[in-house]
Amino acid sequence: MAPLVPIDVDPDTGIWSSDALPMLYVPRHFFVNNHVAIEQALGRAAYARLLYDAGHKSAYTWCDKVSAAHGGKSLDVFRHYLARLSQRGWGLFDLLEIDPQSASACVRLRHSSMVLGRPDEQGKLCYMFSGWFAGAMDWVCDTQGIALRAHSEETSCQAEGHEYCVFTVTARTN
Repeated sequence: MAPLVPIDVDPDTGIWSSDALPMLYVPRHFFVNNHVAIEQALGRAAYARLLYDAGHKSAYTWCDKVSAAHGGKSLDVFRHYLARLSQRGWGLFDLLEIDPQSASACVRLRHSSMVLGRPDEQGKLCYMFSGWFAGAMDWVCDTQGIALRAHSEETSCQAEGHEYCVFTVTARTN
């Protein structure tokens, strides 16, 4: 099966683009090995905080750029974001619930690249995705004129023995 993500390659620079954004294509083990090395150097908690903020900013930017390039209503862009993550090999993301008025959502992740890339590890291994869903929800709230800010966390992970990972998005209280 060919990728579902359209890939444009600039013949002069070799830069890959999808959804009007430059992309990188690397093997999963390359990414996971780098991820684990940084986690070990900084500690999981410190690294998770850094990834949360960076992921939040990146998701917000992605939603904004894709909306500007292709249009689409805010909830459609959120759903498209999850579809693109799934099509890019991060895992299969499903939006189980969403309510922008309360800045809340529930995202299921099956076949997580972070779990598959670390088969002997246990615990919440998919924490790097948490900021992504808060960033996408904040973008949705902003486009709908909702003043709430979102917080997201991995509430269960396949690496803990669950059938799939779950991310819970709620309104930030601070």
